[in-house]
Formats: sequence, structure tokens, C-alpha cells
Amino acid sequence: APPLPRLFPGRFSAFPLFLLALLLGFASLLWLQLSCSGEGPVPGGQERGAPRQPCPPPAPLQPAEDEPSWGPHRLALLVPFRERFEELLAFVPYMHRFLSKKRIRHHIFILNQVDHFRFNRASLINVGFLESGNDTDYIAMHDVDLLPLNEHLDYSFPEAGPFHVASPELHPLYHYKTYVGGILLLTKQHYELCNGMSNRFWGWGREDDEFYRRIKGAGLQVRRPSGITTGYETFQHLHDPAWRKRDQKRIAAQKQEQFKVDREGGLNNVRYRIESRTDLRVAGAPCTVLNILLDCDTNETPWCTFG
Repeated sequence: APPLPRLFPGRFSAFPLFLLALLLGFASLLWLQLSCSGEGPVPGGQERGAPRQPCPPPAPLQPAEDEPSWGPHRLALLVPFRERFEELLAFVPYMHRFLSKKRIRHHIFILNQVDHFRFNRASLINVGFLESGNDTDYIAMHDVDLLPLNEHLDYSFPEAGPFHVASPELHPLYHYKTYVGGILLLTKQHYELCNGMSNRFWGWGREDDEFYRRIKGAGLQVRRPSGITTGYETFQHLHDPAWRKRDQKRIAAQKQEQFKVDREGGLNNVRYRIESRTDLRVAGAPCTVLNILLDCDTNETPWCTFG
């Protein structure tokens, strides 16, 4: 007798095996989806609170350049960045697909600070604005650790004025009424009207509060989303303070300077050099990485270094 029936006494049929294989395959796919989406158990002993590996994304949508439904405007997504690669790997394919589904023409710029000064988010955004080219007509100042979960969020051309996507009633952490950080859209004309952002903010925080004053000083009105009912679950915040510390140190005169309005600096005096410019794809999603060397006048802002 053939060996297979000996392992399965009685009348043998292949149907139960086929059904069992289907059930095992379905269970495996379900486990993968739950574990990488954050809804299931933490895989592999990974600590809770740390960013999970992103699920393998579906093939990104390709913008149809000659398709009228995509509209005439093109967004430069400016992402200040330093040494947060696990967040970048999740961010680029997610945002490319999110914007493509909304038919937003866009290009993602990763503004990678590679000098030895403290992190300067505002200066990086100024550099990204200057290097983004003439084929984009509006920008999104976008944190790499903030992913929009609600498909009704508006990333379209903010003709009426700055549009704060991550508004205080939706952002998972910051809820004060003058907050304009996280994700902010502006036309390039409006950003130039504000003279960009101040270059005096080295280390973490306060640069967006100063920019709010610039917006008001330029006679512009900040608009925010309406009709969004998902509250503080509108975004996924990838940052975990337990394992990635922020540079919140205040050195010497920086403690007083952080509350002042910079009435002279901005786009007009940002000092930098582009070390390299690389076009690449992350899980099929296109982006441009700018390796940026910022410069600091230690007489003007001695707090740009820890020394």
C-alpha cells in the first residue's frame, strides 16, 4: 500500500488537508497584518511604545502628470530630518500613497542635517524651500514622526492662507491655540512674505511659536480643518520619548532669546551648503534626500553647539 494512507488510518481524503492549509494561510496573513499595524501582540519581544516595522505597502500610485483631475498645483513636502531612519522608512511610502490617493501632485524632500551643530528645524525648512525648485508652488512643513490617519484631511493648495493640518484639537500632544507645528501648509508666496522661519533656534522647540508671530505680522490668518471627528486619533505619532531623547537643553542667553521675535533673519540670511542631492525610492515611493551642512555664527547664536 502507498505510505500516505498508513499515516492517516481509515478512508483518506485530500479535502481536509486542503481546508487546513487554507485556514493556516489565512491565520498567517491575519497575524502579519495585526502585528505590523499595531493592533496585535508586539512581535519578537519588541518593547511596547517603540515604532513597529511598517507593513509592506501596496504598490504606490503614480501621479498622472497629464491627468486634469490631479489639479494644477504641486506640493513640496519638506521633512526636517536627522538620524531617524526607522521613522523615515515608514513615512515616505505612507505619505506618497496618502497624497497620491488624494490626487495631490507632490515631491518629498528629506532635509538631512549632516553637520556637527545642534538640530535646527527652521533652517532646514528654509533650505528646503530654496532648493525645492520652481515646479512646486506650495509647501508642507511636515514632521517625520506624524502620519495622517484620516483621509478627509486637506493637503490641497492653501490659497486663502496658511493651513494648519495638525491643529491643536487633533494633534495627539500639543493643544494650545497658537500652535502651528507638526504639519503646516503655505503657498510659496506666503512663506516668502513671512521671510521664512528664524534661523536662531538650535535644539528642539519654540521655532514654530516664533513663526506663528511672523504669520500674524504678515497679515495672514491661520486656517484649520473642520468636520474632522477623529479627535486625537487623527494622527499616528511615531516618536517615543522613552527611547529617543529630544535636545531640549537651553544654554546661556538661549533661555531669553527663545521667546523673542527675530525681526531680521530668515530666508534672507540662512547659511548652508548642499553636500549631496540624491533621488531615491523607499519601498517604491520617490523622494529626494538633501544632505545639508548648516553654518552657525557663534557670536550671534553661541547655543548652536554644546561646547
